[in-house]
Amino acid sequence: MLSPAEVRERYDAVRAQVGDRVTVVAATKYVSLDEMGMLAEAGIEVVGENRAQDLEAKHAAYGDAFRWHFIGRLQSNKVKVVNRICELVHSLDSESAAERLEIPALLQVNLAGEGSKGGVEPDRIAGYLRFGIRGLSAMPPAAADPEESRPWFTRLAGLAAEHGLAELSMGTTQDYRVAAEEGATYVRVGSILFR
Repeated sequence: MLSPAEVRERYDAVRAQVGDRVTVVAATKYVSLDEMGMLAEAGIEVVGENRAQDLEAKHAAYGDAFRWHFIGRLQSNKVKVVNRICELVHSLDSESAAERLEIPALLQVNLAGEGSKGGVEPDRIAGYLRFGIRGLSAMPPAAADPEESRPWFTRLAGLAAEHGLAELSMGTTQDYRVAAEEGATYVRVGSILFR
């Protein structure tokens, strides 16, 4: 793990690259409970956690040090935890979870139809509008070149516009710059900040 000053320098560099309208979410799936203190010292504002169990443990230790987002697969039986701790869910993909959510959410769309990834098919977006979703999120297929993600980001932005949704969570460490160029309002970065 880097020093707080190094983490802050990297965080500020990402923020400078994506611009003020994009929220940089530090993805903390591989950040230990002890290392979370380093992020707090560095002044990281928004963290995204993948698992409800880790979210609970990290929140118990660091509480208001961060604004908490949930970015992992949201199971219906974990919604209560997420409702209590988080300000936003990036990964809603089931009606049963949507019915229990009390906080804002982005609908995860499986643009490429990958069986290994969560998300709803694009033609199911309209059915979720009744839940008051604020936008869409997606993880494009893994690619070595960030430009390979651009068509997927363009498509997600088009779907959001088609449904009158303003927020887009797309882009990770390898392709966040391209995502920002295509209209992301949230990017989720991890290893670029910590390793």
